[in-house]
Amino acid sequence: MPNDLLPAIEIETASNPDAAVIWMHGLGDDGRGWSEVVPLLGLPDRATIRFLFPHAPVMAVSINNGMQMRAWYDIRAANLSERADIEGVRRSQAHVAALLEREFARGISPRRTLLAGFSQGGAIALYAGLRSEQRLAGIVALSTYLIGGDRTVAE
Repeated sequence: MPNDLLPAIEIETASNPDAAVIWMHGLGDDGRGWSEVVPLLGLPDRATIRFLFPHAPVMAVSINNGMQMRAWYDIRAANLSERADIEGVRRSQAHVAALLEREFARGISPRRTLLAGFSQGGAIALYAGLRSEQRLAGIVALSTYLIGGDRTVAE
């Protein structure tokens, strides 16, 4: 597990949140892009949710000619079955697990915690959520794919 938590934009819809959403961005983006959706959700005033929008680490992405950008893992090929750098995926899974553990330590129940993500971030939401040792409220994965679908238990 990583020693440091990823930097993240944190938005609380009210004081003393009792639920959390950890939302991962897509390749080349950062947490700011999706954080702008919170006011558009039209949540009721009684909703007490903490949203976390972590920023993926900056790394070279092979499919983009090694360009440095925010990425949850390296993408080596266009082929869905061979594209993901599984070591990088597992590092990101550990980052997400650290964020989850911090939310649990802050008093948020796993059953009131949702993982969400778009594109590459959606792949990490699925990978980490399906392998979580805790039963989460759910997973939202937008415009993405399942990495390692043949092995979806906690590793």
